[in-house]
Amino acid sequence: MNDKSQLLKGTLEGCILKIISDGETYGYEIVSKLREYGFTDSTEGTIYPLLTRLEKKDILKSVKKESPLGPQRKYYSLSEQGAKELKVFYNNWIEFKDIVDKIFLNYGGEINE
Repeated sequence: MNDKSQLLKGTLEGCILKIISDGETYGYEIVSKLREYGFTDSTEGTIYPLLTRLEKKDILKSVKKESPLGPQRKYYSLSEQGAKELKVFYNNWIEFKDIVDKIFLNYGGEINE
């Protein structure tokens, strides 16, 4: 169980919704923000299909706008459903985090690579 990708799959969508909830944004900017926060393995190849899927599920809305650096950009914002999904994710995350924190309260183990 050394594969972070399984944990990532469960949290990435909620993190993307939170970033978008902070203000209308486009795909590359979302990837950049994820990397700034520590999701260093995030790539456009991971994020763009996820954005498309969320848009098809009416969780995101999008609008194309002119870009100062070339072709139009697709800017995303949360739909009403997306705002609800974000709240559900956050509540579930807090509950899950609290449970895991309790289990590991006295662990203190270190990984030596």
